[in-house]
This record gives sequence, structure tokens and C-alpha cells, in this order.
Amino acid sequence: MVDEKYEKAKKRVEEIKGFYTHAIVYVCVNIVLFLINFFLSPGGWWFYWPLLGWGIGLFFHAMGVFVFNRFPGKKWEDKKIEELMKEMDKKD
Repeated sequence: MVDEKYEKAKKRVEEIKGFYTHAIVYVCVNIVLFLINFFLSPGGWWFYWPLLGWGIGLFFHAMGVFVFNRFPGKKWEDKKIEELMKEMDKKD
């Protein structure tokens, strides 16, 4: 029971860490894109397109980690595992 809780907590921490890593990379890369745009083509602003597109992806990543929290959920995973194990038993 303790090991199961530990594994769940560890997985959750990895999900949160993954989101924060994604957010940091998003900010750093978009700063670089802004600087490239500013210095190489100051007349035409294009940096906001990748900012917007990637921002939408980052938003959905955040929703998956903090709001929906492992959609479709642990119950679905357990049910699917049990279902697949029964199928394997039938084949044997």
C-alpha cells in the first residue's frame, strides 16, 4: 500500500516537473524567437505565431496535469489492464 502511494506520488511529481520543464523551454525559446525577429526582420512581426501555437499546446498540457489529472483516469487504466489480462488468459 505504501509502495503504491509512493509510486502514484512519484508519477504525479514527474507530470508536474514535465509541465514546468515545458513552460521554461517555452519561455526561453520564445525569447530567442523574439530577439531573432527583432534584429533580423524588425519590419515584419512573426514571432507571435509560434508563441500562440505553442502557447495553446502548453495550455492543454497544463489542463492535463492540473485540471483533468491523468484523463481518462486511474479507474479506466485499472479496468483496461484487467480486460487485457483476461484476453491474454483466454489465449493461453
